[in-house]
Formats: sequence, C-alpha cells, structure tokens
Amino acid sequence: MSKIHAAITAVNGYVPDYVLTNAELETIVDTSDEWITSRTGIKERRILKGEGLGTSDMAVHAVNGLLKKRGIDAKEIELIIFCTTTPDFTFPATANVLADKVGATNAWGYDLQAACSGFLFGLSTGASFVESGRHKKVLVVGGDKMSSIINYEDRTTCIIFGDGCGCALLEPNEEGLGIQDSILRTDGSGRDFLGMKAGGSVKPASHETIDAKEHFAHQEGPTVFKFAVTNMADVAAEIMERNSLTADDVAWLVPHQANKRIIDATANRMGVTTDKVMINIERYGNTTNGTIPLCLWEWESKLKKGDNIVLAAFGGGFTWGSVYLKWAYDTK
Repeated sequence: MSKIHAAITAVNGYVPDYVLTNAELETIVDTSDEWITSRTGIKERRILKGEGLGTSDMAVHAVNGLLKKRGIDAKEIELIIFCTTTPDFTFPATANVLADKVGATNAWGYDLQAACSGFLFGLSTGASFVESGRHKKVLVVGGDKMSSIINYEDRTTCIIFGDGCGCALLEPNEEGLGIQDSILRTDGSGRDFLGMKAGGSVKPASHETIDAKEHFAHQEGPTVFKFAVTNMADVAAEIMERNSLTADDVAWLVPHQANKRIIDATANRMGVTTDKVMINIERYGNTTNGTIPLCLWEWESKLKKGDNIVLAAFGGGFTWGSVYLKWAYDTK
C-alpha cells in the first residue's frame, strides 16, 4: 500500500472591501508613503468595517467559496483547524463559530495560535490527521482581523497590518503529492519583542491596562526584523537541503508577507529568483495567519500538478517554520 500524503485539494480567500492606503495613513500618523514603501513594501491593506463583524465572518466567505469550488457540502468536513491571533472570542473557539455559520455540523474543531506562523503549524497538524487515516477532509483556515488589535496612533504597527482570511482543504493522496516535509520551531524567549501585553490571564483587562494601551499588538521592530530575516531564511534553506531540492527544483516560494526585505532575504538564501516568489504584501499588508493561504488563492491558476512549493513564515512567540509540498492538481 502506497504512503498516504495530505494534499491541498482546494484553496480560497477573502479580503474585505475597504482599502486603507498609505495616503490615508499619512493623515492619521506621522508617516509617509515613501517611508512605508521603502521599509515594508506595503502600499495598501484591507480593513473589515461594520458593527459586530469578526474573523469568523471573513472565514465564512472564504470557506463557502472553497466548498463551492471543490463541489462538496459543509457536512463532509470532519475537522476544522482555525489558525488565528484575533479569535472572535477568548472562548468559544472561532472554529466552532465558523462550523455553525457554514453548516459544518459533522466537524469538530479548535483554534490554533502561533501568530504569523499559524497557518504552517495548522497545515502540519491537519496533515497528521489525514496521514494517520483518521480523517479524509480537514479544513485549515488562516485569518485575522488585525485592525481589532492595532493602535492607529502607533506608526510602528498600524502601517503593517491588515485584515484577511484564506483556507485550504486537505485530503488523502496516494500519488506522492501533497505535504512532504515540515520544519517548525518556537523560541518563547522572544515573547517580549512581539505580542500583546494585556488581555490574558497574566494581565486581565482593567482600567489601567486599557489606559496604558496594552490591548494592542506591540512590536520591537529592529529586534523582530533581525530574528525574522535569519530564522525564516535559514529554515527555508534547511528544508530544501533536507529534501535535496535545488533552486531550479522549486517552482514557487510562498513566504509570509511581513516585510518585503524579509521576503527578499529568504528568496536570496534559497537562490530562488523573484519570478518564483509569491508577493502580494503591497496590496494586503501583513494579515498574520492569512498571508500564505491568500497567496495560494491568488496564484492558484498558475500552479501545476507536481510543482515543488516551499512555504516559510516567522511570527510572534517567536515561531517560525517551513513546509515543503508538491501541488496536487491543475486548476480547471
């Protein structure tokens, strides 16, 4: 019996309509289009507007589109892994809210939190359920309403982040296609440099934490940049080496969209030319868990069955990792 791999059989994405441009940010904080573009590569980002809308609402659009594409009913989904840093609530899990909203009544599910590396951690976790034979249809969702935890008076973070959501369906494959390998890492000593100071059990919400603006994403840019540049590039190069892949063998690099300079450093380390790198950061900014699935969604029509694809990410935690997969289908 041939080995069962977990293959992505459908991808989809959703971004909100509202476009927050660099020009608009110039009217909110002391910054400029030139400054933002030269340091991050970002021109605009999407923002989810509307009362009472959360991360699950973006996921509903993405998932319903995926189900339609794949021609399956929500009731066929067995497991939902929702990778998010901005869940609808502390509890219940956004995976449960999503299952209810799309009618996935036979699925169990949970949220996975690994900041910007979440979608990779989720893919790897979901793949284990498929490879073991336990489940045949696993839905991995990556999405964030980052605008809900951004301080629009803090120019170090508000220029970077946006809202968006993507998803991928994992199913068994016996042709040797699908997820081949993953390298996932964490270093909790980086927690002070990128995170949210209050709102958890260490510092529950109080008048003091709100006044101190501690319920927003906090980032020490230069430190995070240094760690990200090295670790994301290293792990992408390591997965190539471990699987005897040359730059020519790699059809696409799908990097987490945090910063154009970090993406370039990763591509350079792998020896991959720019035309093989998925980049949409200029339009969406950093959507945290949404970046990689949104890239796959936008590039889906260009992907060919058998393509070697390397995914790489770095996020708060610190977390980082790389996944090597063989694309399993040609777009009809």
